[in-house]
Amino acid sequence: MQSIFDEQIERRNTGSLKWDVAKNELPMWVADMDFQAAPEICAAILRRAQHGVFGYSVVPEEWNQAYMEWWAKRHSFQMKKEWLIFCTGVVPAISSMVRKLTTPGENILIQTPVYHIFFHSVINNGRNSLQSPLVYDGEAYHMDFEDLERKLAEPQTTMMILCNPHNPVGKIWDRETLARIGELCYKHRVIVISDEIHCDLTEPGCGYVPFASVSEICRDNSITCIAPTKTFNLAGLQTAAVSVPNEVLRHKVWRGLNTDEVAEPNAFAIDGVIAAFTKGERWLDELRRYISDNKRFAVEYIEKYIPRVKAVSSQATYLMWIDCRKITENSVRFCKFLRESTGLYISEGSQYGQGGEGFVRINVACPRERLRDGLERLQRGVEMIN
Repeated sequence: MQSIFDEQIERRNTGSLKWDVAKNELPMWVADMDFQAAPEICAAILRRAQHGVFGYSVVPEEWNQAYMEWWAKRHSFQMKKEWLIFCTGVVPAISSMVRKLTTPGENILIQTPVYHIFFHSVINNGRNSLQSPLVYDGEAYHMDFEDLERKLAEPQTTMMILCNPHNPVGKIWDRETLARIGELCYKHRVIVISDEIHCDLTEPGCGYVPFASVSEICRDNSITCIAPTKTFNLAGLQTAAVSVPNEVLRHKVWRGLNTDEVAEPNAFAIDGVIAAFTKGERWLDELRRYISDNKRFAVEYIEKYIPRVKAVSSQATYLMWIDCRKITENSVRFCKFLRESTGLYISEGSQYGQGGEGFVRINVACPRERLRDGLERLQRGVEMIN
């Protein structure tokens, strides 16, 4: 049966970061879906555009309500209006909080392999990135709590950036794991920033646990970064939120976001969010099924035609983490070879920190035939390597 997500949208020559590539190349790297946004979102933005006046915007009550009702319904977590602060993106928010809540030279703990922009937010602001690598047992990832606590206990460690669900490995952290993180961070006076931008992109029937929902300790010692941008493919609207239950932390975060001028919405950032969270649920559920089917298709293709690589089991995100260590430990060289020889443009695992060497990340949020094209290019590239 044909799906709305099977339509191949031409994105070249549209100012797309992802598709600013040569004609023969197929980009499957950045976390940007090749699907049109839900019709309800497009309609809301079109109505706003037709008004024709694009002055300064405010954040209305409906924005807070949309977030609160979505998290209550989809994730069984009751947020309060005063917890929520608008920001232009999760990364600008993280960078702002790094500057406001820590001082130069302090350690910020990151669990690798992880979203590489975290490193930019840390290092570009004069802090030290302290890596606590996840452990891969050949099937799944888990945390090394002995290493984690040793590094949290260092006096210079004052912040931890948690990725929940985890990008790029697709892991949803369970309640017990999150509770243990919360207790360790509280014990060692380490503030937690939980990046939960991929939380709605879970496997059908599979939920995620908001870090702040686990316990009072987790709630009061954390800031949660959330947005509809990955879920509904709205990154270009530059819209996100931080949820900060602790009043003292919230004031500091609010001051930081305003000082850095990343707390004011553009003319379309509010309407798109409200439409997504109030009218986009049916579209999202269909999307999740389609992405799940794409992942299953990719795993079966890899097992049948490219057995020298292995897809890591994934519970969330539309990003597949592929183990290529039987071919190479140098993922930079491997990805460069693939792009030059087949036109396939994917992400090298080494940029995600310790534990990423020998892995690659592939974005499967695209029409099935485009995914097949990418997998066939991957197969050709692997077959060229002795």
